[in-house]
Amino acid sequence: MPSNPEVILRRLEWTIIRRLDGLLNGNYRSLFRGFGLDFADLREYQVNDDVRHMDWNVTARMQAPYVREYNEDREVTAWFLLDLSPSVYFGSKSVKKLMVLIDFIGVFARILTRHGNRTGVLLYSGGVEGVIRPRGGRKHVLHILNRLLTRPENSTTQTTDLSNFIVTARQIIKQRSLVFLVSDFISLPGWSGPLTQLAQRHELVAVRLYDALEMDLPDLGFIVMQDSETGEQMLVDTHDKKFRTRFAAVAQTKEIELRNALISAGVDTLELSTTDNLIESIIRFVELRKLQSQRKGSGSLKKMEACHDLSMA
Repeated sequence: MPSNPEVILRRLEWTIIRRLDGLLNGNYRSLFRGFGLDFADLREYQVNDDVRHMDWNVTARMQAPYVREYNEDREVTAWFLLDLSPSVYFGSKSVKKLMVLIDFIGVFARILTRHGNRTGVLLYSGGVEGVIRPRGGRKHVLHILNRLLTRPENSTTQTTDLSNFIVTARQIIKQRSLVFLVSDFISLPGWSGPLTQLAQRHELVAVRLYDALEMDLPDLGFIVMQDSETGEQMLVDTHDKKFRTRFAAVAQTKEIELRNALISAGVDTLELSTTDNLIESIIRFVELRKLQSQRKGSGSLKKMEACHDLSMA
């Protein structure tokens, strides 16, 4: 992977950002539900209004459907919370999770800044090791990439605790923002609660990095496995089918726990594998959010009709 931030950003602009321009028709606000929206006023519901903007408390008091109106901000502040713990440096083939993280940051930071928005970064590895305050412009994106590319690989043996990272982020990010938590979520448990609190204040997207080898271990004979978080090593026989089965079962259990924790926190998740095509992953994420919004809208419409029926009874 090139170590020059200008080379990386130019590659991303030509191979990914330009294609996303065509696929999304430049409408990057479709990537984010609450992108730059501030509450402005209330008014009675009209045909073709977005039912997701229904204010149910006011509707119940007034015995008539009311919707919230929003003003669209000209500028959005986005923060990238980057988990740079040792496990992020893992990759079973030629691509490490860190490389996926850098490409993601390059794409989204440039998308945001080229539309007049500002981006900031929190760097974490056992603790918040750096803060890049929000700024706009292409030079700022290059500064972020350079900071990531010149950072030495972390050799700490401290187990990751995302809870501390998220709590610190809440203290630093005062203004309502668009927040991306980019991590492989290999962490001590207990971060779902703080993540829920962060999501209540900001529009939050979890970006989950992973490698296929972390879930399904192939037959590689005798290998030395090392815990990238603690440094602990163990010689294992991957030719043993029972061992591989137990490994897959443990991985599946952890996967279910992770997904349940993210669902419990109420955040959407963009899944990025070391073998994924970044464009396809982003488009798939956008389409999934659109589908979820339609389902929520349909449910809200049924709820509104039920309230109307009760008020008429």
